This record gives sequence, C-alpha cells and structure tokens, in this order.
Amino acid sequence: MSNLTAPSLGIWLVRAEAEPLAGLLQQHLGGVCYRPWLTQVDGVEVSQKAQFAQYYRQHRQWLLLGATGIAVRFLEGLPKDKHVDPALVVVDEAGRFAISLLAGHEGGANQLAYRVAAAIGAVPVITTATEAIKPLVVGIGCRKGVSVKQISAAVVAALGQRSLAEVREIATVDLKANEPGLLAFCQQHGLPLRVFSHATVAARAWVSQASAWVQQNVGLDGVCEPCALIAAPRGALIVPKTALNGIAVAIVEDQLIEVPNQQE
Repeated sequence: MSNLTAPSLGIWLVRAEAEPLAGLLQQHLGGVCYRPWLTQVDGVEVSQKAQFAQYYRQHRQWLLLGATGIAVRFLEGLPKDKHVDPALVVVDEAGRFAISLLAGHEGGANQLAYRVAAAIGAVPVITTATEAIKPLVVGIGCRKGVSVKQISAAVVAALGQRSLAEVREIATVDLKANEPGLLAFCQQHGLPLRVFSHATVAARAWVSQASAWVQQNVGLDGVCEPCALIAAPRGALIVPKTALNGIAVAIVEDQLIEVPNQQE
C-alpha cells in the first residue's frame, strides 16, 4: 500500500476484542483496519511494534484501539516533526475516551478525537495549549434548516464583548449533530463540535428556561444550557439561554481549579 493510494485514516487494533469498536468507527469515519495478530513470517508472529513502524507513514491519521502505554511504545523513534508526523488518537477498547496523543493541533488529532467522540459517545481528551487555554464552551440548540449566517449572528450576539477566539468548542445534542448550518459554522471558525446523546442531556435536567417547543419536538426541557454545562463540568453559566431566529445559545466559562495555599 503506497502513500498515494492509502486511505487517510488507519485503525490499529491491538487485540481482536476491539473488533466491534473498530467496525463502528470504520462505519462512521472510514479508513482501513489493521489486525496485526494475523501476520506471521515463516509461522512466527511478527511483533506489533515492528508492523506499526512499517505502516506508520502510510496514513495521515491513526486510531489506535488500546492503551496509551502501548501507543507510546509503538511510537518510539518514529515521530520526527509535528508538521509532518501523522496524527494519532488512542481509543480505549471500551470506547470511553478518545485521546489526542500526537500531532494534535498541526496534524488534526484534536479534530479527529472530537469526530471519534461524536461517533461513539466518547470523551475527547485534548491537552494542547492552544485549545486548553480557551475558557468558553458554547451550547447550541436550533431549529431544522437554520443557516450558518443565522447561527453566527446568534453566537456573536450571545458572546457580547467576548470573542470567538476564546471559544474552545461547540456543544449540542445528537439530534442536531448533522445540521448543515451548524457543521458549516464550526468548520468556518475551526471549532470542534461536541455531541451528547439525548439520554445524557436528559439526565442533566436543569435549565434556566424550559422550552415547550423543545420539549414537544426534541423531548428535552432544553439543549443549549445542559450541553454547555456537560461539556464544561467545572464551568459556570455566564450567559443563560438566549434565543435569536430559531437558535438558542448558552455560554459556560471553564473555571480553573484553585490550588490551596500550602502556607495557610
């Protein structure tokens, strides 16, 4: 398989037990799956580390289904430069976390982690400084068919004196995950879309302004506030639900954990 013909995404299964998860990810994201335990030379199984090194640069992005420790060992001696290294996201076999491990910002591993999270309901784990220092999460609920221009106007109005440059991510419910205007807005501004299941949002019952329309059409008391609060669990709601042209926006500001003064 050459660099010119290989799909952009490689999915590396460390164990056969990850087959169901790999199938689900491939269904949503495409790519090619690798099952290294099947490879033998003269009847002897070839080490996974050696196999991974062989294919490492044949894809622009990787999902490794297994433990981060295994990924770190596989990567030994392979990364060269953050501008050319393939992105790598580690997904545990239970599908709970999507960890952007390598080439997060430049290589697109951060965005890939969010795509994985949206596909399987995992938590995206992002540690790059560029994203980590952004304190705002914007929750959005909207009516079907709203335009990117309408969404932009609603978000800017809710932000007030704050800037889009301070926004870490957009959060919404799964029923709105494929809304064209919302997807276009996120792409236009380079913002990841965090998607929560209907059940997850329903479990976070608190909203400042329950909506009869949302309850009737979505089966929830609200979308924008609970989604933003779930995405930033240590955050404070600084802009309660504001509605404009069929779009509801709420903003949560992440609150850093204060370190106790050891001298007190």
